[in-house]
Amino acid sequence: MPRNGETYLADIRAEARDIRLLGEKIAEPASHPAFRNTFEAYAGLYDFQCAPENLKLMTYETPETGQRVNRAWSMPSSYEELVERRQAIEAWCELHHGYLGRSPDHVASSMAGLAMGLGVFRDYDPKRAGALEDYYRYARDRDLFIAYTIINPQADKSKHAHEQEDAFLALRLMDQDSEGIIVKGAKMLGTSCVMADEVWVSCIQPLAEGDESYTRG
Repeated sequence: MPRNGETYLADIRAEARDIRLLGEKIAEPASHPAFRNTFEAYAGLYDFQCAPENLKLMTYETPETGQRVNRAWSMPSSYEELVERRQAIEAWCELHHGYLGRSPDHVASSMAGLAMGLGVFRDYDPKRAGALEDYYRYARDRDLFIAYTIINPQADKSKHAHEQEDAFLALRLMDQDSEGIIVKGAKMLGTSCVMADEVWVSCIQPLAEGDESYTRG
């Protein structure tokens, strides 16, 4: 069975989160008046895809596991599959009338697009390409709701990240070891981050030599 609204909300509540609103730490964001209606709207999307009459429209079986997940994760290889993918996205859009601008199919589509171009990543760095492929499958098989932050804080737009007066204005790498990385700074445009399972930190702005610590570990 694909992910439904109850599972989505249970997964959200099970994760430790640090969410602040006007300086207040929100212990239960899914129940907080500022967020609960949006959480319910997203849960409704997952319930819609699980309705027996919508399973074929909204979901497909992953090739490796046979698990049914939202069609946004699919990588169409034919015109017919591309149409099926588009029809699923349209069906969700009709439910929220465009008011959920970063719904779960948004970044899932971005990740599926990246996964379709793995050859380009392999030519650059096979290890990083492998990490991307592994994460795509991890997120796809769990039908995760992923949000992203892709913009650096706006300061002097004539300068690159490493040229700004504050070296930690934008999120950058501070340290790295076998357990992961330590970062400091900020990222913006995190639409739906509060409602998402995970946040994918990326960069849409042009990069320059010297910006390496702002882009990778």
